[in-house]
Amino acid sequence: MNLTEALWYLGRGTGLVALVMFTVTMVLGITTRSGRAGLGLNRFGFADLHKTASLAGTGLIAVHVGTLLFDPYAQLKLVDLAFPFLATYRPFWLGLGTLAVDVLVVLVGTSLLRHRVGPRVFRAVHWSAYVMWPLALLHALGTGTDAGTLWMRAVAATCVLAVAAAVGWRTSGSFGQRGQRRIPRTLPARKAVTR
Repeated sequence: MNLTEALWYLGRGTGLVALVMFTVTMVLGITTRSGRAGLGLNRFGFADLHKTASLAGTGLIAVHVGTLLFDPYAQLKLVDLAFPFLATYRPFWLGLGTLAVDVLVVLVGTSLLRHRVGPRVFRAVHWSAYVMWPLALLHALGTGTDAGTLWMRAVAATCVLAVAAAVGWRTSGSFGQRGQRRIPRTLPARKAVTR
């Protein structure tokens, strides 16, 4: 295997694993609410797992983009990393990936500056993750050389089903009551204690 092939395989592999990590991040983000515990984890463990998955995905994207930048087959230029739809190779599908990376950069920036921008701005910007994930998924399905393979379709379908299941659970009536104690409307009368 020569260096060009190694870069290509590393770029493909890190892109795929990043998609899986961002799917995990999405599922964790969707299924948590107001710092409540979930999926057998306390709220701090849940938040740490969400952060770890998102950081791992971000690191994998950095390797994905970096390796493909040096790969002569992908023909990426520095301008393609920031401005979508200008690439020579599959410009539309690569542009979706560029848009996803642009959104990711904004998400990472506001996460790092969370204490300065405040919770309202952080939450508002954090909603853009719901745009980033489908862009990344479409990018993988449109530009990936493995997009037509059965295993890649299975990975993509699993990611979609996981996010859809999380959204379904989050929007269900039982989610709003999860973690809440039921308090009786009227308190029973106290019985007189006799000695």
